[in-house]
Amino acid sequence: MSILAGAPWLLAHRSMLGINKPQKLSLYGIDYVLWQDKTGKVNALPNACPHMGAMLSEGWCHEGKDQTSVVVCPFHALEFDGEGCTILPGSQKKTLPQLAPLELIIQNDFIWSYGGHEPQIPIPNILNEIASEYELIGHTADTSVETDLLTMLLNMHDYNHQNGTHRPLFRIEEVLFKSFSDQGHHSHAFYSMPTASTNLVEKLTNLDSLLLPKVIEAHLENYFPFLIIFHVENDLGKAKQIHLFVPESETRTRTYVLMYGLPKNPVFRLLGKKFLNFAKVVVEQDADILHKIYPNTPQKIKLNNEVGMDWVKRNFASWPQVTEPNLSKQAD
Repeated sequence: MSILAGAPWLLAHRSMLGINKPQKLSLYGIDYVLWQDKTGKVNALPNACPHMGAMLSEGWCHEGKDQTSVVVCPFHALEFDGEGCTILPGSQKKTLPQLAPLELIIQNDFIWSYGGHEPQIPIPNILNEIASEYELIGHTADTSVETDLLTMLLNMHDYNHQNGTHRPLFRIEEVLFKSFSDQGHHSHAFYSMPTASTNLVEKLTNLDSLLLPKVIEAHLENYFPFLIIFHVENDLGKAKQIHLFVPESETRTRTYVLMYGLPKNPVFRLLGKKFLNFAKVVVEQDADILHKIYPNTPQKIKLNNEVGMDWVKRNFASWPQVTEPNLSKQAD
């Protein structure tokens, strides 16, 4: 399967769900309805009502006396609990499950799933570690992109596209690769990106430019195939910009960003929305360029420092095993 069965996928953070607000999500070509009740219980069922196929995510939740809730079909108001059972009109008896729940793994505020497949790799503890030390700034850029998972991952690990795709945002002049550490399904990449200088008029008309250093020092920590962490540190504080990926189908990939911060200066908290906006624009620019690529074009040119892309290709081809060679390298 080209969407890597047996990998864990972070479907959502609790802050993205709300209470008793059903929402649609897709995984491995199946649509689900996801909702959270007041007790904190999170439920996920196939989104098609087993009566006449209405989208349950377009319905609403009905709360019981114990604050648990059921999802209600918008067509005939049939109610389904988290096990997929309902009570038919005129009957007081609960049916057997009519919908098979999607198995979820809840770790604190993180909602994971293997999509019904046998786990092939464990869920890393890195997000729990970040959440225990850093404050949640928020989430942004929840986007469904019309591209397959491999193409999405190759783009995200293409360090050379920073001064092309993201030049309008960061005014990056070049990418100076430093090192890549290959640890199987886990890796680290380090590189520097000098940015173009701005004059006073440009700074006053675009205050966001004041947040950009003269040289962006990039440290990307990668967990194949589901997340990338961009580690950021400056005089104001530290931030963890976490990019997530979910294979909605063979041809569509969902991506979104979670951001955490550790302030050193009170100003850092005031800039939270600015940080989120930067991340949102990055995702929008990536999604835009992915719509402007001819698929299956033979790659006749190979640039320096495509080691991150080579790492993705290797892990994709050998999934779930990790094969040699080790791709760790230093800058030439």
